[in-house]
Amino acid sequence: MSRGAGYDRQITIFSPDGRLYQVCVWEYAFKAISNAGITSVGIRGKSVSVVATQKKVPDKLLDPKTVTHLFQLSPRIGCVMTGLIADARAQVSRARAEAAEWKYKFGYEIPPDQLAKRVANINQVYTQKAAMRPLGFP
Repeated sequence: MSRGAGYDRQITIFSPDGRLYQVCVWEYAFKAISNAGITSVGIRGKSVSVVATQKKVPDKLLDPKTVTHLFQLSPRIGCVMTGLIADARAQVSRARAEAAEWKYKFGYEIPPDQLAKRVANINQVYTQKAAMRPLGFP
């Protein structure tokens, strides 16, 4: 069936094929990442991990030192973001707040998997509310 068949008018409606239309957000997010033209690679070893990304300065009026896709979330956790940089900065700010709140409440650094789950749960809400634009695409 086509998307214009009335199955995509609600926030969480499944098509006859079993596809949740509004969670096509992943397809849009991957498209935004590929349109950004930034390549990022991460490699994990037994005791170390390395992340590398391209650095493209979009305008010659910008200071090249201010353009980055690598962010530190906590003393032991970092991330690389591609796609829309404004959304990336909002995500980084939220992840830093979550990590700081965890440290304040429990007295130790948040485990990376817990931080990923907390941020993913917050982002899932953006795909289910009509008044919110899902992060990652315009």
